[in-house]
Amino acid sequence: MTRWLAEQAWLPDRAAPTPDVLIEAEDGRFTAVTPLASGDAPHTGVEVLAEAVRLPGLTLPGLANAHSHAFHRALRGRTHGGQGDFWSWRDVMYAVAGRLDPDSYLALARAAYAEMALAGVTCVGEFHYLHHGPDGRPYDDPNAMGAALVEAAAQAGIRITLLDACYLTASVAGEPLAGVQRRFGDGDARRWADRVDGFRPAGPHALRGAAIHSVRAVPADQLATVAGWAYRQGAPLHVHLSEQPAENDACRAAHGRTPTGLLADRGVLGPDVTAVHATHPTSADLALLAEHRTGVCLCPTTERDLADGIGPARLMADAGIPLSLGSDSHAVVDLFEEARAVELDERLRTRRRGHFTAAALRDAATVSGHAALGWADAGRIAVGERADLVTVRLDSPRTAGVPPVGVFFAATAADVDQVVVDGRQVVRDGRHLTVDVPAELRTAVAAVTGD
Repeated sequence: MTRWLAEQAWLPDRAAPTPDVLIEAEDGRFTAVTPLASGDAPHTGVEVLAEAVRLPGLTLPGLANAHSHAFHRALRGRTHGGQGDFWSWRDVMYAVAGRLDPDSYLALARAAYAEMALAGVTCVGEFHYLHHGPDGRPYDDPNAMGAALVEAAAQAGIRITLLDACYLTASVAGEPLAGVQRRFGDGDARRWADRVDGFRPAGPHALRGAAIHSVRAVPADQLATVAGWAYRQGAPLHVHLSEQPAENDACRAAHGRTPTGLLADRGVLGPDVTAVHATHPTSADLALLAEHRTGVCLCPTTERDLADGIGPARLMADAGIPLSLGSDSHAVVDLFEEARAVELDERLRTRRRGHFTAAALRDAATVSGHAALGWADAGRIAVGERADLVTVRLDSPRTAGVPPVGVFFAATAADVDQVVVDGRQVVRDGRHLTVDVPAELRTAVAAVTGD
């Protein structure tokens, strides 16, 4: 058994953190969570407290990064200058995508996931479409790239849901894949499903999920095949949705309805589905998402970096749509920044303040993200849940003098001091225990950029 004594811990269903909480775990699960001031801790004698690991600062549940493209980490600092939009950025991204193989992808993803661990992320949803060789031919192991990502997460010490993406066409009109895009395609959705059926992630840290890249990339008559595979497996299904107005316009021109309307018509939406971005939905789209209990993963730092726009987060929440968070292109890996951006971007959109409570932002970064990735037993410091803990310093230049409830408006990833995943310590005193993150990032990025 392992015991921790948290100076402050943010327990579920509480609007603010609780001081002096004894947390106990065994076999990777919380077995007891006891606020010492409550008087409900008869066994907490001097000996018990003496053996508990002290956690000064604020201890949170593990953070969930619900939307990641690991290879985009190589783009940081290389695409931010000059003019352009999502489509010009995509050309640069494709250049990096064309250079990766299973070995270089393992190295880059391990470093990227270890950076996430330093930021308090205990689980990542990897939206994976870089499947085959540069010419589109499968590797001898057709799931070699996915296996590299699963192994990278294991080596970085975090859990992963591999959201294997079906990517078949270059446009809503059905243009064929060309150039580096040929790496993404399996020919049709049936062959995609056959390939995914043949993959069993190694290790209890990994789950298998599915993704529809977008309505641009999967023809309407094949959407149900992907969704059907996910539903039969009981697996989470994610889809890029209405990220740019051009996507909406093209879908209306081809199908006479919005992307959300098309997904609803084809039976894709549901409670195990997460729409990523949903930056430009109509009011009817929001009603459909709410009706089907479909969640939305917001990625504010990427959405602003790519000039995609600001999604209507408050309208989504008011409709009952669950919100989760992702770092997507990894221009920033900081779930605290993603969380507060949900509130601050809403202020920019409405010119009013006070849309989300700190507890709501906490839930988006923790329990809602884990649920969106198929880990219903994570994201809360509660008995029976996975023993994930993230401790944030309250004495840094950013957090000194800040009340614990204000951490999501003040802290950054640099303030994460301790990280425990499934009861195992991964980060101690702000350092990853097994990965030299800066050195590995430098080497891995240089290998695929030529720098």
